Amino acid sequence: MRKTYFSTRVYKNMLPEKYNDSISHTLLLFSRSKHFAFQTQVLEKRSNESRRKKSLHLTVKERFQLNDHYAGSAIQEANALIQSQNELRKMYIENKEVQMTSVKKKIKSTRRHLTTLLKIKQSFVNGNPKFNQNSREQQVGHFFVVKFYKKTDIYYHAYQFEHDYLDVQIAHFKNRLGRLKFRLDRLQKQVKSLKHNSNSVVFGTKKLFKAQHTIENYQNDHQQWRKDWEQARYHQMTISGRKDAKVGNFVFCYIPGKQKLQFITPDGTKIEIDNLVFPYGQEQVDHSIETQMSCKNKKKYGKPIAWSVEDHGDYYIFKCIVDVPENPQKNFSRADGLLGLDLNIDHIAWSNINAKGQLIKSGVFSFDLEGKTSEQITKVIENKAVVIVDLAMKLNKPIALEKLNTTQSKVSHPYGNRKANKMMSQFAYNKMISAIKNRAEKMGVAVFDVNPAYTSQIGKIKYMKRLGISIHQAASYVIARRAMGFKETLPPVLHSLLPEKIAGLHHWAQWKWVSSCLSYVRKHSFYRIELSACDKIDSLNQLFPQGALSDLEAKGLSKVRSRKPIA
Repeated sequence: MRKTYFSTRVYKNMLPEKYNDSISHTLLLFSRSKHFAFQTQVLEKRSNESRRKKSLHLTVKERFQLNDHYAGSAIQEANALIQSQNELRKMYIENKEVQMTSVKKKIKSTRRHLTTLLKIKQSFVNGNPKFNQNSREQQVGHFFVVKFYKKTDIYYHAYQFEHDYLDVQIAHFKNRLGRLKFRLDRLQKQVKSLKHNSNSVVFGTKKLFKAQHTIENYQNDHQQWRKDWEQARYHQMTISGRKDAKVGNFVFCYIPGKQKLQFITPDGTKIEIDNLVFPYGQEQVDHSIETQMSCKNKKKYGKPIAWSVEDHGDYYIFKCIVDVPENPQKNFSRADGLLGLDLNIDHIAWSNINAKGQLIKSGVFSFDLEGKTSEQITKVIENKAVVIVDLAMKLNKPIALEKLNTTQSKVSHPYGNRKANKMMSQFAYNKMISAIKNRAEKMGVAVFDVNPAYTSQIGKIKYMKRLGISIHQAASYVIARRAMGFKETLPPVLHSLLPEKIAGLHHWAQWKWVSSCLSYVRKHSFYRIELSACDKIDSLNQLFPQGALSDLEAKGLSKVRSRKPIA
């Protein structure tokens, strides 16, 4: 496991001017060599022809007068950036394709609604108004009504309905259809561009580059912008480690006992930084370097130690990147059960189970991320991570989490509920996972990842009423049971309803079918579901007692009939 430890600030006014000039020149050379290595590979990929006679390593080394270690690290940084861009491109393509699917569905529904309105309009032109039985527009006596979710509009005569509603709505849907087609075309072009083009990178960020034309301070003082721009482009370098080096790195040498860092810049200046302390990892840094120095067979057992230098204007920050072994005292034992977690936008639900998969206790840790900045959200989540891991340590049990990918789900419903979309965009799932795992690693608590398939649906249908807990607590209970290896089969009462092609499939396929049939039943109705009242049922609405479902829900569930006759 690789970790990065930050040093204390090394202020420039405490160093000789010679050191500051040499370090600044080194950062400039390293950054330019990295930019050159990256851009050369991008241009070669675009043109499908080599732009150099020698290898990239030798080209960079000769062009910028660097030794092997500086040149190799610069190329390694460039290659890492290229790989990162490739992974981002894959993610962007997947997201664009999901967005295209959503736009196509919206085009289909818009076209269907527009067709309905055009038919109604034509019937008015013919002098015989006709309405689709399932449309929101209907004629009631001499009046014309339009039924919405929370209101009903009334039009008192045909002329008013035709010109104040039909003509306006037809124009509106035609315009919407045109905008949707334009968006679909734009998404298709973006996907094509992502698949066939190699994008460049703006070193120093696009935001700062555009700021020279958009921010008043930079517009009035271009030299200030140029200074900030160069600071952003040339402020950092990372020198990779080598496992066969005496101290894990051929450029940097840290002396643990004296807390002194030494390195030689490309221009030959020997830099010595005294009293370089790592406040949150001094022991780990010292141990890694001392272990490397005492290792006799470095080719086989040595560990590389990388170093990074960052220029923050008035001071430098040095980073030591070391391989740290996992905590040998980490608790992997599931003999006493697990602590299952279900992460949500405003709370974390947890369930404590024993070795038999039985629920001992369940609860919720709530928090509020509304209106918070990114840094505030991070602090809130880290605080809850400490509480959760402390609970796991108190129970002496490992933690179980879902392995979710929320990236696509955040862009898959652009035309859905606005409030739900806003909450989903605020769902800092990766921050939660990272905070919990980092804290658990530090405190010696193991974290198990499980497949998230149908955990909420299983908990809602099978355990919410039985255990008297919320849907999210029920989901955390299912997550904990899955991490223990328990199989969540369908309740026997539901087997007679399964279609023959589903009955013999994996139990997750069966849960998918059942959950899709029950998807439009309100959540609180599942507190009255009866899964053990009888052995067989004729339709799904028999799972709920009279009065538990609305008329619309009962009508929909009655369509799902049993494939077996009830004796």
